[in-house]
Amino acid sequence: MYSSVRDTFLKESFPPGFQWATSTESFKVEGGWKADGKGETIWDRFGHEHQAFENQTVDLACDSYNKVDYDVYILRGLQVNTYQFSISWARIFPSGHRGSLSEKGALYYDKLINALIESGIQSVVTLYHWDLPQELQDAGGWTNPSIVEAFKDYADFCFSRFGDRVKTWNTFSSPWVVSHAGYGTGEHAPGIKDYVVSSYQVTHNMLKSHAEAWHVYNDNYRTTQGGKVGIALNSDWAEPKNPALPEDVAAADRYLQFMLGWFAHPIFVDGDYPAELKTQIELKRNKCPSSEPARLPVFTPSESKRILGTADFFGLNHYTSRLVSNIDGGCTPGPQGVGDFQESVDPSWSSTASDWIFSAPSGLRMLLRYISKQYLNVVNVPIYITGNGMPTEYAILTDGVNVQRFTVQSLMDGFEGKQGYSERFGLHYVDFESPDRPRTPKQSAHLHMVFKPQSIYILLSSAYTYKTTFVCDLVK
Repeated sequence: MYSSVRDTFLKESFPPGFQWATSTESFKVEGGWKADGKGETIWDRFGHEHQAFENQTVDLACDSYNKVDYDVYILRGLQVNTYQFSISWARIFPSGHRGSLSEKGALYYDKLINALIESGIQSVVTLYHWDLPQELQDAGGWTNPSIVEAFKDYADFCFSRFGDRVKTWNTFSSPWVVSHAGYGTGEHAPGIKDYVVSSYQVTHNMLKSHAEAWHVYNDNYRTTQGGKVGIALNSDWAEPKNPALPEDVAAADRYLQFMLGWFAHPIFVDGDYPAELKTQIELKRNKCPSSEPARLPVFTPSESKRILGTADFFGLNHYTSRLVSNIDGGCTPGPQGVGDFQESVDPSWSSTASDWIFSAPSGLRMLLRYISKQYLNVVNVPIYITGNGMPTEYAILTDGVNVQRFTVQSLMDGFEGKQGYSERFGLHYVDFESPDRPRTPKQSAHLHMVFKPQSIYILLSSAYTYKTTFVCDLVK
């Protein structure tokens, strides 16, 4: 019975060649924080300064640095055809610069990629998932314009070293989180609290870094390697709290512009920040001359031209939705204050083990439609769901949205930033009390094994209530 349901679901819901993936991120799982000459990262420093839950660190994490064969073994058990992971910049360039190259660090990723190939699993590699080399942070990190050239050089090395076997690259994953939580609220490493200047400068430099990496690949590697380079942007879906109120409708749009449009508009529309974002910041600048709650950098015409169109796909990380209403944010820094919006959740949306994530499955469908309309009518590229979310037949078939990949976060439990190991997103339970860090399949992983990876999506697209991030996992 289950196999017939699965086969019908797949045939009617997903196009041929649709890719199923799971993922990890380097600092969350690798451990080996100073093994073989690896440089310190901002998350190493964050943990050692006791900024995470119960003073936890990434020193050992899941010990994936020493468990390549083990991790590939459990991947084979899930029967996914794609594995998305990130490279630790400091493991390859301990100082952040090519002159500090660690051959042993590069060999670790060679070993992982080769083991995946032997198991028939494609690699999707993210160049940057939040773990900046500490030496670069000491020089200002993403606020320092010199980081653009450093990232370009790092990307060039990775393309040249691994690009013969890796055909899909994310330059960044969830860069909004870096700008917002890393340099705005300070909740994430490097713990900077400056939403007036630093947060916007960080986005500016990451967008330029992304573009330079894309051009390096396009100019030097695309012809011989035949791969794709894009960026994985994160976004909630924003629903007007009262759809009958035009001001709430406008506020919901501003919410999306301050999160998704901040990055997507320059890349996919016209090389510049969205008009709504610029208008709102200018409004606040005039309204608040003594405090200036936000300072938005300006792209030169040549920079805008350099950024526009630098994506071979639209990567999307989606976790939750929000109800948004219009407010007067006054002169308070941060997106709510500058954007004049307030967020809330529908009481009917079920909660998860993460206090900021609520299950609202229809949000992904609405967000996919929004992306297709807002961004992909200019640059016609496919959408890859690069983390979480719920793929539904409606978005692909009924709405005609070109979704080609879905990625479950994540392969195993890991270090979840400030929450440390207290929140578990994995398909596999990791015993962080054991020095061996054994992985145990959760019920969600067993469903993968029985039905192949599509089993979870049968649940997701049915009447079952299921957490979008799998943090409930049906077993605890």
